[in-house]
Amino acid sequence: MQRTGMGGPADATEQRLRDALLRGLAGETVAYHGFLGDLGAHLRAYFRKRLTRAPDEVEDLVQETLLAVHNQRHTYDPGQPLTAWVHAIAKYKFVDYLRRRARGAAITDPLDDAHELLAASDGDASEARRDLAQLLQLLPERQRLPILHVKIEGLSVLETARLTGLSVSAVKIGVHRGLKALAAKIRSER
Repeated sequence: MQRTGMGGPADATEQRLRDALLRGLAGETVAYHGFLGDLGAHLRAYFRKRLTRAPDEVEDLVQETLLAVHNQRHTYDPGQPLTAWVHAIAKYKFVDYLRRRARGAAITDPLDDAHELLAASDGDASEARRDLAQLLQLLPERQRLPILHVKIEGLSVLETARLTGLSVSAVKIGVHRGLKALAAKIRSER
């Protein structure tokens, strides 16, 4: 459960993220992108603690959870703590992961630590953003822009097509080929 009235760092983070989400829901794109970035750092720390034996799965769970938060943002009740809402989504994504893996060996902590979700942030988040930006720079613009707008910023394919001047199919192809090229680049560096 969310600790309330304690005035600690988690409460300050809760308020900051909640304010950014509400501003984003009101149409402030920059605030919404900031919300997703900050939330991603917290989710990364949350999942990393639970997946000590499967660290390669952390980023996938972070992205799945952020996508679910984005897709379900209209269901958030501003009268309720943001932590509880996000924790429910993160918990279900984690349970889905465990079902897919069909074994629970990756669990190191209980699932019901909602207050912990915003208690820590991943210091590696800014480093990961820098790495991602460097990787994206390796791609041609026809691949980089669709990935940036669709996969990172969360725009629709149609919105990205309008923004970039590419056709809808060119955006889809750009995302597919760009992700494939990034995956090959990452594999070759290992």
